[in-house]
Amino acid sequence: MPEKKGKKGEDAGPVIMNGMFVFPNGDKYEGEYMQQDGSIIRTGQGRHVTTDGSVYEGEWSEDKMSGQGMLTHHSGAKYTGEFVNNQFQGRGVYTWPNGSSYEGDFVENKLEGTGNFTDTDQQIWTGQFRYKAAPGLHFQLRLE
Repeated sequence: MPEKKGKKGEDAGPVIMNGMFVFPNGDKYEGEYMQQDGSIIRTGQGRHVTTDGSVYEGEWSEDKMSGQGMLTHHSGAKYTGEFVNNQFQGRGVYTWPNGSSYEGDFVENKLEGTGNFTDTDQQIWTGQFRYKAAPGLHFQLRLE
């Protein structure tokens, strides 16, 4: 049963409720939402699980992944960081299923800006990333 948040009698905009829904395609959502024109609009904190096993946990705005969150793909790849309108946007960490990862800036789902790439041998490469290119990367030498 959905629960409403807010003070009784308040007219300060839409009422944020909390509940669980199964969409017609089989996806499941549990978290905060509001109702608008008979539709469920995910907003606030929530967890969405797709039928293929991908999971997003984090902030929603206007029914889109926006704010801080974590998206885990069914392949094992994972992104943790900032989202804007369902895209990786801002600072984040993307980890591939083989264990390599990129930590840095993202623009519209692309590695774009300053960041660190950690390869499968845990060696770190730092520099500027431009989608699939990374000219002039510097290797971080670790002396142990």
